[in-house]
Amino acid sequence: MRAQLLADPTGRLLWTSPALPGAVHDVRAAREHGIIRTLTDTGITCWADKGYRGAGGTVRVPYWGRWETLSAGQKAVNRPHAKIRALVEQAVATLKSWRLLRKLRCSTTRITILVQTVLCLHLASSDR
Repeated sequence: MRAQLLADPTGRLLWTSPALPGAVHDVRAAREHGIIRTLTDTGITCWADKGYRGAGGTVRVPYWGRWETLSAGQKAVNRPHAKIRALVEQAVATLKSWRLLRKLRCSTTRITILVQTVLCLHLASSDR
């Protein structure tokens, strides 16, 4: 299963996309859901992982390559990028902490409903 998600700068989950089959690449899923276009149109910068290489727009990805082969400038860019990404990974882990979502074997329509329900429950419980 592949679902895109957006988190705010504090790592709080904000939105999940409809689920797609797991074989769909990250960039393709983001384009299909209009995420890249919307972020670019609104001028919102997005820090994504290396799976979004070539996305363009306001999507920022880290420099590609082995750490030893990166220049000092590239390493200096990748360090804060990794810190920002860590917040997003915490948001992903929050979603995955719901046991219901760990080993789903059903249609993407049902998965979409389950993921969005979990997101609503998570947001409702975190507002307290």
